[in-house]
Amino acid sequence: MARYLAGRIAGLVVILFLICLFTYLIFFKLSPDPALMICGKTCTPDRVAQIRSVLGLDQPLTEQFWNFLSGLFAGRDYGSGANLVHCSAPCFGYSFQTSQSVWEMILDRLPVSVTVAVGAAVLWLIVGIAAGLLSAVKEGTWWDRTAMGLALGGSSIPNYVLALALQYVLVVRLQVLPFPAAVPFSDDPVAWFQSYLMPWIVLATGYACLYARLTRANVIDTLAENFMRTARSKGLRPALLLRRHALRPALTPITTIFGMDFAALLGGALITETVFGLNGVGKMAADSIAKNDQPVIMAVTLLAAFFVVVGNVVVDLVYTGLDPRVRVR
Repeated sequence: MARYLAGRIAGLVVILFLICLFTYLIFFKLSPDPALMICGKTCTPDRVAQIRSVLGLDQPLTEQFWNFLSGLFAGRDYGSGANLVHCSAPCFGYSFQTSQSVWEMILDRLPVSVTVAVGAAVLWLIVGIAAGLLSAVKEGTWWDRTAMGLALGGSSIPNYVLALALQYVLVVRLQVLPFPAAVPFSDDPVAWFQSYLMPWIVLATGYACLYARLTRANVIDTLAENFMRTARSKGLRPALLLRRHALRPALTPITTIFGMDFAALLGGALITETVFGLNGVGKMAADSIAKNDQPVIMAVTLLAAFFVVVGNVVVDLVYTGLDPRVRVR
């Protein structure tokens, strides 16, 4: 296990390095000149050259990338003399539009995105796995047909359509919920729950429908395995048979997609946060794309990639606890 873990961590480091390299090339070499983006269209050539010098863009490409990479771990300096500005690690630079530290902007918005992602994940896991498990046990019944029909329909509804529909019904017409806002839990737990309920439902709906269908298919396949017939012949109770022998191996594929889905959401739910006006990482990315704020876009891209890569490693390790057949020896 130690060797396997070391190998996975080494692979993680290599992948993150390549992601950093490609991301840097895309945003600082293949995109418009950052100095022009900061200075504006009416800027003089001398001012553009000065900004390029401050950002270190007048240096060789390898040195620029090394400065960027080392800034993530040790921080870096911009400018010199009286104009020197130190960017503490992890340094993603400064926003072209607001001149704020990009890392501080992310830290300010990340709690909102984490709250949205965690709440939605809990909801879709409970609803999706429970509905899929019940459909597998009652295969061919009216419950199975109804649940899978709803799952197919629910997975076909775009997030923004469901978000707008919920806002109109629950906020405008029925007035049972307030319009979502980033209310801290410590200030008002009830208002916090009410504010995030609609975003949780919107994000969880599509995932819950997908997980219900996958759980149903996996449990049905597992129930047909030879070891399940052996367990039945031993006289095990149906509840114990389902929980201990059928559900655990059936959840292995679910673990894979959950790790990727949840990790991607930690990088920001762009559409949901934008529709509901929640100031999370996703909405920050959307605003930055509209303004071509390259450092912010690059930082969000790297953050999302980091969560996905780390999530993939965590999923591989969780496998060993869910299904003994895939344990590493």
